[in-house]
Formats: sequence, C-alpha cells, structure tokens
Amino acid sequence: MDAAGQESFREFVANRSSMLLKTAVLLSGGDRYAAEDLLQDALIKAADRWHRIDDPEAYIRQILYRRQVSRWRLKWPRRELSVAEPPEGTSGGDAPADAELRVVMCGALAQLTARQRTVLVLRYFEDLPEMDVARLLSCSVGTVRSTTHRSLARLRALAPELAAIGPDDSEAWPSRDFSPVEVRT
Repeated sequence: MDAAGQESFREFVANRSSMLLKTAVLLSGGDRYAAEDLLQDALIKAADRWHRIDDPEAYIRQILYRRQVSRWRLKWPRRELSVAEPPEGTSGGDAPADAELRVVMCGALAQLTARQRTVLVLRYFEDLPEMDVARLLSCSVGTVRSTTHRSLARLRALAPELAAIGPDDSEAWPSRDFSPVEVRT
C-alpha cells in the first residue's frame, strides 16, 4: 500500500471504527472481545485490498457479516456465559428506564442463537431489506423471514417487557448509539 493509501486507511479507521465496532458487538451477541477480533479481522482483510475498494464501509460491513456467519456455521459452537456489567461510555441524557431497557434487550439478545441475532441486527439495527439480508447470509428470503419471525417470538418470550413497546415507539428501542452490555465467555 502506498503512503496515500495508508493515510486514507488510517483516516477511515479513525472516523468509522467506533460505528463498525458497535455493529460487530451486536453481531457477536454483546461479546466485546469477540467483536474486536471480528472487526480487526475485517480491517486486516480490507487493508490488503484497500486500493481496489470503491465503498470501504460497505465492504467492511460485508466482511463482518460473512465472518460472523462463518463463526456460527462452525461444527462445534462456543458456549457463551452472559455477565451483566454497566455499559461503557453511556450517553449523558439516558433516563433510568431507557438504561434498564437496554440491559434487558442485551440480555435477551445474548440468549438468542448467533444466527437469530445476526438476522435481527441486519434487519433492524442495520435496517436492511430481507433481500439484502438473504444475499449477505447466502440463504433464501423465506429463510430470512422465518428466522426473523422465530427470533422475534423468542425475544418476546425471553423479555416480555419488550413486547409492550410497539413499532411506533422507536425512540424507546436502542439506537445506533446504543452501548451493549459486555458478555464474557
């Protein structure tokens, strides 16, 4: 990579890595350490091809999604142990009810399978249409729909207090600024 490419890559990482890390944390079920590994792998892969990448953020997000899919397709899945800790870097204006909702949401997300969590993150956090999720995960649109349906049903069963929030209460759901509870394995 030439000097201009290195500078461009460093600038991109400085500006976008925190947002990409939040996506990686959600994809990894709140496990910050696994998310950091996932993002680091994606950035290493992107650095090798930096001069050929037209849209770096989309390219790195696709690497994140595919690497996470590869992880949950492993023959021997890892066991996760959820440990609730205060979120790092909370924003100043959070009401206690919002903070409690985030903790409940993170706990429920951590109890979903990696596949269910990935589909929900792509559909609702990344706001991707079903067709794009299916393309990213190399499955059919029907599989995305059924997985989304089962994931939401399980999420509602794990955390009934989330069912009280309707789709019109979008400000009650965690935003892109959402800091998940760390999960250690």
